[in-house]
Amino acid sequence: MPDYTAPNRSDAGRDVFKGMSKKSKAKETSKEAAKSISVGEYGRYQIKSGRLAGAYGARAFLKPPTKARGLIAEATGETEEAAIIALHSAIDAREASRAEDRRTDPRKGTQVPTSDEYVEALHSVNLTRPQRAMLMALSLVEAGGLAEAKVADAGNYKSTTSANRALASVGRMIASYLSSGTGSLRPSIGSDGSALIGYRDASEHDEKPESWIMHPELCAAIRKVL
Repeated sequence: MPDYTAPNRSDAGRDVFKGMSKKSKAKETSKEAAKSISVGEYGRYQIKSGRLAGAYGARAFLKPPTKARGLIAEATGETEEAAIIALHSAIDAREASRAEDRRTDPRKGTQVPTSDEYVEALHSVNLTRPQRAMLMALSLVEAGGLAEAKVADAGNYKSTTSANRALASVGRMIASYLSSGTGSLRPSIGSDGSALIGYRDASEHDEKPESWIMHPELCAAIRKVL
């Protein structure tokens, strides 16, 4: 009669992945690692922390839903809590550095976000198709500006008033996103939506219509994101 003696515990442990393909083994390993990861948040970022490969670490990502899939910052520590605290400090330092790099628009005295800040915001705010079309149109003309009527046409708006309101709404969404920083540091960029898109150039000649001129920082960001 065949011997059906059960394997001992050590044998069972060694054979747990026996017969699996490399792809299946990697999938199972990822599942086990995911179980040990804690998810939290800090300001506008999602924080993932835990112990991996014998070390404690914490990483920051953009909060979902977002189109971006990149690491914002990371830190390690002797404990998971220490790693999270170190990560918070790294994020605060990043926010402060960005705030220092902003320029002030001489026309309205409003702080203009950096191109990187605009990129992050555009990945996270929910833009309509007409808003995207107008932003793209403005980014292509850069410093030359675009007449209000042409901006409205790009978004299929019947009036410049409606188009201007839609652009101001984009600016407010960007301002709201960038102002939702960490509890220890929330640099203000104001709430004037239009000022975060650019400015309207008032012509000295009455017969020439006003033109929208977009901030170069936003132009650069749109080309990367939209």
